[in-house]
Amino acid sequence: MQYQQFKHCGLNVALNMLSGKWKPIILYHLFHQQEMRFTELWRIIPKVAKKVLLEHLKQMEAHELIIREEKHTFPPEVYYRLSERGKALGPALSALELWANEYAADEVTELKQRKKVTA
Repeated sequence: MQYQQFKHCGLNVALNMLSGKWKPIILYHLFHQQEMRFTELWRIIPKVAKKVLLEHLKQMEAHELIIREEKHTFPPEVYYRLSERGKALGPALSALELWANEYAADEVTELKQRKKVTA
């Protein structure tokens, strides 16, 4: 397959939508919460800069994976939640997790062990 063909391949398009250091953890939290405020996401994701988080959220909104809702209160509140398109990623992300548990078990186990040590 030539690059021009691969560029428009479904797998490449999907991976490009999900690529980014913080997008998987953003999706993880939005799958487990109905909706989250920007500040909640920022606090729960360690070491992410506000600017970078905002950039990732804008990209995900542009890809229609999440919905941004601004509440006109004082001060203004911004909430994020998964769109139907984003929710449809659930089975694919679960399959990736199962794959990693089986085929990258050493790395998954290492992460679990590090969590136990720091707890």
